Amino acid sequence: MKISVITPRFSLAGVPLAQIRFAKALSSLGHDVVLLIGYVNKGYELPTIKGVNVQVLGKERVISMASFIANHLKIIKPDVVFSAEDHLNVVVLIAAFFARSKAKISCSSRVTPFDTYSNKFLSKRWALKQLMKLFMRKAKVLTCVSKDMVKQYRTVFNNPPHISIYNIVEDSQAHSRMLESLEDPWFDNDIPMVVAAGRLAPWKGFSDLIYAMKELNKTTEARLTILGGGPLEKKLKLLIKELNLENIVKLTGYVDNTLKYFKRANVFALSSHVEGLPNVLVEAMMCGCTPVSTDCPTGPREVLKDGEYGYLTPVGDITSMANGIRKALKNPIPEGILKKAVEPFSELKVFEEHCKSLEISKSDFFPKNSKV
Repeated sequence: MKISVITPRFSLAGVPLAQIRFAKALSSLGHDVVLLIGYVNKGYELPTIKGVNVQVLGKERVISMASFIANHLKIIKPDVVFSAEDHLNVVVLIAAFFARSKAKISCSSRVTPFDTYSNKFLSKRWALKQLMKLFMRKAKVLTCVSKDMVKQYRTVFNNPPHISIYNIVEDSQAHSRMLESLEDPWFDNDIPMVVAAGRLAPWKGFSDLIYAMKELNKTTEARLTILGGGPLEKKLKLLIKELNLENIVKLTGYVDNTLKYFKRANVFALSSHVEGLPNVLVEAMMCGCTPVSTDCPTGPREVLKDGEYGYLTPVGDITSMANGIRKALKNPIPEGILKKAVEPFSELKVFEEHCKSLEISKSDFFPKNSKV
C-alpha cells in the first residue's frame, strides 16, 4: 500500500521520533512509505531513514503546509495517511477535503485537549476547535495515545469518535540497541543508578527530581543520570552545584541511544507535571528498569496499571518521589511483569489496532514477507 506519514517538525522530541519509528516500521512491512516533515528544528540533523521517502517541506507554520499536502494527496494518491498533533490534523483534513482524496486518514492526538483548545471567542485555540468540529468526521479514525486522553476529548467535544491506540515503543531494533556497549563509569560500580530522560523543559519537573535525590541520599545511596538537552540545562546544572550534588546527579546532554542506559539502571524516574503518554516510561520498562512516576495527567497511571507495574507519586511532591525511588530500589518490579506491561506497545499489537480501526484486511496490511 501507499502510506503517507505526516509530522509538523523534526526534533529530538516524542512526537517526531514516534512518527519516524512508525514510518520505519511500516516500511519494514513492505509498504511504499512517504514521510512528510514540515521543517527541521534549528540545530538538529535529520537522520537517514532507510526504506522511507523523506520530504522536508521547509514550512515552520503548519498552515503553510496545506497546499503541499493537498498536491501530495492529488499526485501520490496514498491509500492511508497518518497524521499527528491536532493543529496538523486539521490542516490535513482540510487539504484532503479540497483534494477530494479517497485516502483513509488516521489523525492522532498527542497532548491533552485542555492545552490545545479554548472556548475564548475568536482566539486561535477557539478557531482550531471550530475547525476540528467541522472536519473531524472527514477522518476515517481519530486516535489518542491514552485512554485517559479519550475521556478528556469527550469532555471538550460532544461525543467525538476518538479511540485509544498506543505508539509503537517495542520495535524490531530495540533489543539490539539496549545491548550496545556503554562507556560511563557511573554505571560500572555498585552504587544504585536512577536514570531519567527527556527534554529539559519546565513541565518535565527535573528540578523536583534533583531535590528528591538530595532527600533520598540522606538515608539511601544512589546516583541520578538525566539524559537529554533543552532550555533549562544551565539552570539545572546550577541547581546541582548549589545543592552540592555533583557526585550524585549529572546531565549527559542528548544521547542517541537511551535504551543502553535504561538496561543498566536500577530505576527509571519520570517527574513530569503533564504528559500525553510517555513513551520513555515504556522504553525503560521494556529494558527491565523499575519505574517510578508522578501520577500526572495523562498516561503514567494507565501505563503502570494503577501502580501494579511500578510506583506512582503525587506531582511535585519531592518527599514522595524520594520515597518512591527508595521503595523501587528495595523492591524492584520483576522483569517478567514489566515484559507483560509493554506488550500493548509492540509493533504487532499497535498495527493490529490500526488495521482494525481503518478497516484494512490483514492480508493487505501484513504482506506474507513482512517481518512483524
